[in-house]
Amino acid sequence: MKADRVRSASREDVQRGLHGTPQPDEVTGLLRAWGRGDVQARDALMPLVYKELRRRATAYLRRERADHTLQPTALVHEAYLRLVGQERVVWQNRAHFYGVAAQMMRRILVDHARGHHRGKRFGGALRVILDDRAGAAASPDCDLLLLDQALDELTATDARQGQIVELRYFGGLSESEVAEVLAISRSTVTREWQIAKGWLYRRVTTGRVQGLA
Repeated sequence: MKADRVRSASREDVQRGLHGTPQPDEVTGLLRAWGRGDVQARDALMPLVYKELRRRATAYLRRERADHTLQPTALVHEAYLRLVGQERVVWQNRAHFYGVAAQMMRRILVDHARGHHRGKRFGGALRVILDDRAGAAASPDCDLLLLDQALDELTATDARQGQIVELRYFGGLSESEVAEVLAISRSTVTREWQIAKGWLYRRVTTGRVQGLA
């Protein structure tokens, strides 16, 4: 019943969120109120962030394989349903929110990719492009499961670099936004992003996803 109410509310919120550009302070204020338990603030937030979430989802899915069956609207709705289920989150600002949204989108996309690969063999050439112009941009033949596994390995070695990649690739955050989320300098983000890109490129071009060989 609760999930049905959330889905219904999110559909209405989408329509209201198609117009207007929210101010960062307005979004941050609602996030902090939501963190204090204000459900009305949470419900008021979706219309303000929907366009930006959809833009980021669209940008990611445009880099995915041509036959991808998950649509941007469905990705945003599923991420929103998971976001509203978060309890006792002390939201810092809008960048923090989009960072958590990036984590949600990663989980959804990986789950979707596992379903796509189930029962199929993994083969053929694999190429990954980590593009500064759009976060980490993967070519259509990049396997998401392999990238996800490589990112887990990177995070185990260097948690901050793993966070930077997740925020850039799945969340579409700029270097400045990543710096804000992680409370580090932009120069540090730039340096560690370059290191992480090199590590991931070597890993995904030489490895295979366990169980999909």
